[in-house]
Amino acid sequence: MGKVTGFMEYARLDEGYEPIGARVKNYKEFVIGLNADQSKQQAARCMDCGTPFCNNGCPVNNIIPDFNDLVYRGDWANAITILHSTNNFPEFTGRICPAPCEAACTLNVNDDAVGIKSIEHAIIDRAWAEGWVKPQLPKVKTGKTVAIVGSGPAGLAAAQQLARAGHSVTVFEKNDRVGGLLRYGIPDFKMEKSHIDRRVVQMAAEGVVFRTGVIVANLPEDSKVTNWAKESISPDELKAQFDAVLLTGGAENSRDLPVPGRDLAGIHFAMEFLPQQNKVNAGDKLKGQLRADGKHVVVIGGGDTGSDCVGTSNRHGAKSVTQFEVMPQPPEVEDRPLTWPYWPLKLRTSSSHEEGCEREFAISTKEFVGEKGKLTGVKTVRVEWQGGKMVEVPGSEQVIKADLVFLAMGFVSPVATVLDAFGVSKDARGNAKASTDFTGGYKTNVDKVFAAGDMRRGQSLVVWAIREGRQAARSVDEFLMGNSDLPR
Repeated sequence: MGKVTGFMEYARLDEGYEPIGARVKNYKEFVIGLNADQSKQQAARCMDCGTPFCNNGCPVNNIIPDFNDLVYRGDWANAITILHSTNNFPEFTGRICPAPCEAACTLNVNDDAVGIKSIEHAIIDRAWAEGWVKPQLPKVKTGKTVAIVGSGPAGLAAAQQLARAGHSVTVFEKNDRVGGLLRYGIPDFKMEKSHIDRRVVQMAAEGVVFRTGVIVANLPEDSKVTNWAKESISPDELKAQFDAVLLTGGAENSRDLPVPGRDLAGIHFAMEFLPQQNKVNAGDKLKGQLRADGKHVVVIGGGDTGSDCVGTSNRHGAKSVTQFEVMPQPPEVEDRPLTWPYWPLKLRTSSSHEEGCEREFAISTKEFVGEKGKLTGVKTVRVEWQGGKMVEVPGSEQVIKADLVFLAMGFVSPVATVLDAFGVSKDARGNAKASTDFTGGYKTNVDKVFAAGDMRRGQSLVVWAIREGRQAARSVDEFLMGNSDLPR
């Protein structure tokens, strides 16, 4: 470990933010990362625990004590080597991961956790600036071909691993740019898309072929899933042209709220709203863009997607923004002795909330109200949880003014038409049915067809998608070659 007494000498130092008044005027990233000296000091707090709970708390099992020690010693080049050994895209996770590693940090038992995420962010940004992130070409080409359907973090991680193993990899993406939900689900102010673009350049140099605007199995006519495809390819064509197929599409079927008034104009899924703004940010012209300018906005759903709608609405210039959460307000400070090293239940206030948002907890939507077919308000009721059941509080009904409602209550499953077209068996939640076993993991019931990421596990974190993409790549490599040297 770098400094034996570092955890006693130094306090946690969080990354900074640009002032609210400045950052809401654009869609640029506004996080002020740690500099080299600040990163060294933060890394000095790492205790190099005999049992590194942070390593197990991280879904990709980042070797955190090791890269902390290297940063403390100023060996940034080896720090990125260690970081890349488990995580293909630390510039993604260093920006948008909720950092379960920090919840598992031993210091978090009775102090503030080491700023692991901020150190990871600093390492990868330094690596790009120094030119240390370069294409890694395979020594030998295997002659095997792999099709990957979906270019989100799971698909990209799998593609990079398989290309480095020597396989010829083609990634199919139904939208016009690579990145999946990284591209069109996460606002640019949280992660600018240049980070995806330079990885695409690196991966193309490694031999990965990207085919955008190509959909595999057409969507239903009434689907609200983002789709800018200009051509299609059938599952039979993929299976005939490639030695293996890996399905890595996102969980894009949004959870609906079928209450009276749902058909009023002004009610939209979050994923109708967020992709449009990202597309405009990319320089595209879009007719009929959903805008929140001067409107009273209600966001239903208290998670990250809802927070993204809040931040985007504020940048549009919404008159007011209110966010609903059906669950009661969590405690501001978690019960650490009870929850550590697991992810705790506590109140989480995002940067978007700080920019302007009224948050309502323990509230349920009973009805959307309107005039002449247009939304004017949301009829709500307060709720309590008794014996695990939601009970309405008598006399608590009210109507909250709303010109625009965004449904951000999570995602129920991946697109069913893709799995059905391949004939892939589904679990009870509508995800592709496949195990994560060391041998034969991620393989579906259909010969040479695999599934990973949201397609297999349902809605989840980017870091989980990267983990599954890496593990699935190893299973595909083993299927093609009989054995695999890729890490799991």
